[in-house]
Formats: sequence, C-alpha cells, structure tokens
Amino acid sequence: MAAHGLKRARPAELIPGTVSVITARMDYLPRTNSVEPAADSADWPTRELARLERPGEAVISVYARGRDYHKVMRSRLQKLGERIAEHVGQLGHRAFTDSAPVLEAELAARSGQGWRGKHTLLLNRDAGSMFFLGEIYVDMALPPTEAVTAHCGSCSACIDVCPTQAIVAPHRLDARRCISYLTIEHAGSIPLELRAPMGNRIYGCDDCQLVCPWNKFAQRSALPDFDERVGLTGQQLQTLFSWREAEFLHFTEGSAIRRIGHERWLRNLAVAMGNALRVAKEGGVDAGALQAALMAQSQHPSEVVREHVQWALLQASVSEAHPRQTAD
Repeated sequence: MAAHGLKRARPAELIPGTVSVITARMDYLPRTNSVEPAADSADWPTRELARLERPGEAVISVYARGRDYHKVMRSRLQKLGERIAEHVGQLGHRAFTDSAPVLEAELAARSGQGWRGKHTLLLNRDAGSMFFLGEIYVDMALPPTEAVTAHCGSCSACIDVCPTQAIVAPHRLDARRCISYLTIEHAGSIPLELRAPMGNRIYGCDDCQLVCPWNKFAQRSALPDFDERVGLTGQQLQTLFSWREAEFLHFTEGSAIRRIGHERWLRNLAVAMGNALRVAKEGGVDAGALQAALMAQSQHPSEVVREHVQWALLQASVSEAHPRQTAD
C-alpha cells in the first residue's frame, strides 16, 4: 500500500486518461458444493463449518479450490472491454482483477454492486459475498449507477466468529491478524499468539462469510473452472504436508494456491498439524502419523519451516485441558 500511495484511490493516476470504471462480479461457489442441498445433506455453510471441527482435515478457502480466478475473470473482462469497443468505436480500456492497486470493494460499492459488510467484504442481496470482483478502467464518460443501501442492521455474526478477532470494529479489519493474510500474504514466521486460533485453516479463511445470513443467497458458479479440484478438498494434513516441491507445483498448477510457494505451504500445514496434535485425543486424530510426518521435515532447509515444525511437535505435550494454550 505504501508503494502505490494514492493510485489506489485515484484511477486516473494508475491509468492516465481513465474517466469511468465499470465494475463486475463473478460467482465462485463451486457447482459441486451446491447451495441447494440434497435432502440427506446439510446446507453448504454448515458443511464448511463442519470441516473446522475435524482437526486432521486441511481446510482451504472455497474460492481457491478451483482454477485461479485472476486468469478466468481477467480474460472475460478483457473480452467484455473489446465487445464494448466494437459498439462505441475507439475505446481505451484496461481490465483488473485483484492485480493492481485498485480499491475493488469500494469501487464496486459506489457503483451499486452491493454494500460493504461489517467484515469489509462486499455484500449483495441476491448473491451474498461469494463472488470475485473485477474492473474495467475506460477513457469514456459513462452515467454512474447509484450505490445501494446497507442491510447488515444490528447483526455482528462476522465480528463475533472471527478466530483471531481481526475485525476490530464494524467495517475495520486488522489485516495483520486475519488468517487469510497470515496464510497467503504474510512471509516469515506466524506470530505465536495467532497460531492456535488458525486451527486447520491452511489457505485463507471463510468464517466471516460462512456465518453471514446473506450468504444463504450465494449463487453457484456457472463455470466448471471453479469446481473443487480432486486432491485438495477434504485431504488429511499429513498427506498435503508430504508433498515435495515438485508435487506441490504439479497439484497446484493453474491454482491461486501456487503463488504462496512450497515454503509457506509447509509452514501453514505445520501450524495446522500442531493444532491437531494438541487436540489429538478428543479430535480423533492419528497423532503418530502427524508426528512422523513432522519429524520427516524437522531438518528442512528453510529456517521458517523448521521453526514451525518444532513448534508443532511441542504441541503434543501441551495439556488438552487448555486447547488455546501453545508452547513457545
């Protein structure tokens, strides 16, 4: 944020000549994770929350279980810009999807795509928050669409559920405490006090969205691109932790997950494995398998990985009577 300064808030400074911004959203809830539950299964938020109660299972944020959305949406936005240009003549335009210093949620809110929820994400009455945002900067003046009113009311479910209390007040998020930031953007060691609350979340966190009442209206994606990849969803922690770098690159090819690299992947998994070891008995976890997998990486070349592995192994000796307690 410091590097780009006010370019985020001033589109014409990012792309000279920009006069208007067209915003778009794309639903990403996988077709294989239906919002229309079968008679013998729970609704999708309940199923996702249940994953968090299985400490030996690795949980990846729903949006990242399919193809990298950057590629899918940016390609479609570019085609949309070209289609518009065919109708209006010469048009300077550039498409963005979380790929430049662009205030996406704020632009979307101001253009009527929805309102900013108390978790800071955009909410839409017909689609909840399970969608990606993208923009087309254009050099043509277009009539603005009106913003919509907020509909969160007195609800504070997203604030209350946040495992690390990252939502410090309505509409205020401390990214340094957010599990999505910690597992994806943050480099280096994860703060000790935040490791236990991470639970078995190894890439991103959906908690604030899962409890949001508006996500009962979340829509399934029409695209197979966002279907859940075989091998990522529902996997045991030690299985993913055993991937060598070549296997990690193979199984995450074309996925947004690849961008964190193998080192952070192992770091995140080590934290989740430590948390699973701490509750192994009550959580039905195979502690022996977890410990063996961790020991196999105890001499990893990365100091970051080694430190998190050592921490994880120590969790086996932490009293199960204090699930939030962690060892230094």
